Parts: sequence; structure tokens; C-alpha cells
Amino acid sequence: MGENRLVQGRYRLLELIGRGGMGEVWRARDESLGRPVAVKCLKPLAPYDDPSATRALRERFRREARVAAALSHPGVTVVHDFGEFDGVPYLVMELLQGRDLSRLLEDSHGHPLPVHDVLDIAGQVAAALAHTHRQGVVHRDLKPANLVRLSDGTVKICDFGIARLGEDIGFTARLTAGVALGTPHYMSPEQIGGDAVDRRSDLYSLGCVLYEIATGSPPFDLGDTWAVLVGHRDTLPRPPRERRPDLPAHLDRVILDLLAKRPEERPYDAEELLRRLGSGRDTSGCVPLSTAPGATAVSVPARTGGAAASHPTVPGLSPAFTGSPRTRLPSWTRGMTTGHKALG
Repeated sequence: MGENRLVQGRYRLLELIGRGGMGEVWRARDESLGRPVAVKCLKPLAPYDDPSATRALRERFRREARVAAALSHPGVTVVHDFGEFDGVPYLVMELLQGRDLSRLLEDSHGHPLPVHDVLDIAGQVAAALAHTHRQGVVHRDLKPANLVRLSDGTVKICDFGIARLGEDIGFTARLTAGVALGTPHYMSPEQIGGDAVDRRSDLYSLGCVLYEIATGSPPFDLGDTWAVLVGHRDTLPRPPRERRPDLPAHLDRVILDLLAKRPEERPYDAEELLRRLGSGRDTSGCVPLSTAPGATAVSVPARTGGAAASHPTVPGLSPAFTGSPRTRLPSWTRGMTTGHKALG
């Protein structure tokens, strides 16, 4: 793909705006409708590429189109079209005018985001997850780079390439067998252990994101991949307020609840998370969790006590793991890199 190229006689590529391991993202113009769009292109197969891995990447492209097209929510990126041109699969998406959370943190030079921004982002992402989970979709790769905040304040979830659809769990397992899913700094303990994941895995990943934007670093900010993975699985995170004393106590509790090692100890679902966020934001009993244009204002009853109020030590988990992680983590994690944390 190249600048000013016309894809399928319709989408004119104008400017390269992103490049990654899978391919490129271009700012483009839909010549048929006269609107700006983003075109995501999978990189062509090179002679030394593994054909099976390439097939998996192509299927991820198709899945992203299929999943996103089935979701209709202000907090989910819209996919307009999917196809193949000169042997290269491509996705046509809405062009987002904003910055992902990774760039927001980089622009703040390592400083965490203001508390009101953290709360607003948490509420918007929770509302979007509530919708996707109701449709049977588990994202499985929530991280700052996949959350974009638009210029009007709306937050959108991007990249459903490794999402799991509720009706095709077996197919998903075959597609991704032996392939590391997710990004280590934001992976849930059950992902790391190779266990089945559900909506609560997304909530754990969201907890990692909120921890990072609230404190300036991920909950397990370690350079070694194994240490990061073992941290998620075996180590209780340091409370965010110890890193940032001005953080509200209720937000500290919510983040720690999301980071519970066992899924059953986290909020039951994203709607429960919305209620917990709301309970600490307004003493009058109700609170609008999002005021971004196009977002739905959610009023929830105030709530006190409950699971969010305490964080007991988890039996069998060591705050300072000293064993050999190479003998206790799944074989597919060998050779895995930490990936790109927001402030990397």
C-alpha cells in the first residue's frame, strides 16, 4: 500500500498514521461518500514468514471486522467495510480524531492523568464493556493503546482482533492455540495460566489500565517478562494511593477490586463496576458517569460497604514470589516479551 493509492476503486490513501507488527493504518478518503476514514492494511506475506501465523493474522483481521460490525455503541469504534485488495486484507473504520491513552500518558511526561479524567475514562469504558459483554464479546486485549479519547471527550475501544465470541469458543481456541494472547502488562492471571476467560478478564485488564493512568505506571512495572507475568499471577499489587496519595479512597478500592487474582472476587460484570464507580462520586445518591457527546448518562444508586471495602490476602499467593517462574508458567509464555506499556 502506498500514498495516494486507490483501494478497491474507492478508498484513497492519504497519509500513513500508524504502523505495527501486523500492518499499517492510513488516513484515507472514501471517494464514494466523500468522508474521511481510516484504512487498516495487513502487511503482505514475506518469504520468511510462517504461513500458519499469517493465516492466524488474516483471521484476526476478519474477526475484528465481524465483531466490531456487530457492536453498536458510542464507545466502540465503527467498522465500515472489509475486503482484500491485491492479496492484502484491509479494514475501513471511522477516522478517530483524538489520542489513545498511551499517547496521553506520554504527552504528560510520566505524570498520571487528573482524577476527574481517570473517573470519566473508567465510566465510559465500563459502559462500553457492558454493551460488548451483553453481546457475548470478550475483548481480551484491553490496554492504553486500544483506548482512544476523542477531542470531544468520548472514549472508544479499538482492535477486536483477538476478541472471543461467545458462540465460537472452540473455534477461538483452535485459532489461537500456542499463540500468546494479550499484552503482558495488562493480562489477567487466568490468561497467563491458559485458563478459560470471560468478561471478568476484561475487567482485570481495565483495572491495569486505570492503575496506570491513575499512578503513571502499570501495577507490575517490571522489565523482565517473567517477572511481570508472575506478578499478575502471584503478587498483590501495591495500592494506588501509596503511589498517589491524592487519589480518592473509593477509586483506590475499585481498582484493587478489579485486580483481584480470582475472577469471582472482582466486580461481577461491567454494570456492577459502573455502580461501584458511582457510589463514591456523589453523596446525593445518583451520578452521571459520562457526559461525553453521544454517550448515555447513567445514574446509579449510591452504595457502601461490600466487597470493595476490603482486600484480604489471597490464600496461596505470595506478596514476594521467590520460586522459579519458568517451571510454573505455561510453555507458551517462553520467549514472550513484555510488550509496549503506555509509558514505554
